[in-house]
Amino acid sequence: MESAFLLPNVEDPDSAGFWAGTAAGELRIQRCADCGVRRMPPRPMCFACRSLRHAWEPMSGRGTVWSFVVVHPPLLPAYAELAPYNVITVALDEDPTLRLVGNLIAAPEAAINSVDSTTIRIGEPVRVVFQLIDDVALPRWLRA
Repeated sequence: MESAFLLPNVEDPDSAGFWAGTAAGELRIQRCADCGVRRMPPRPMCFACRSLRHAWEPMSGRGTVWSFVVVHPPLLPAYAELAPYNVITVALDEDPTLRLVGNLIAAPEAAINSVDSTTIRIGEPVRVVFQLIDDVALPRWLRA
């Protein structure tokens, strides 16, 4: 079923550094090379100083659940058999204004519907893991 997932373009020039990081088992966030502001999602220009220069900074991969939803049908066909499943928003420990979206899973290789959604709590600590789906390392989250 997971081979039917909608996957990102890992060669997109703005986000390729992020996906290279996930492939290496590392969560990387784009940082402006001039003013130092971190930004997520990645983009070609810094919103703070308008610089076009950037670098990729490794993060700890730790954060807290900032918000979540439970997805039910109707869904995209690729995900219908997995519903209901959670989608969480994680605020990173290094900078809580940086938020990533993913799934809270029960184990590193577990399915996106492996956690009982009634047990998810706002503010609970999580850590990133990477699941390889069709050669793309997707960030997912485990309870810390």
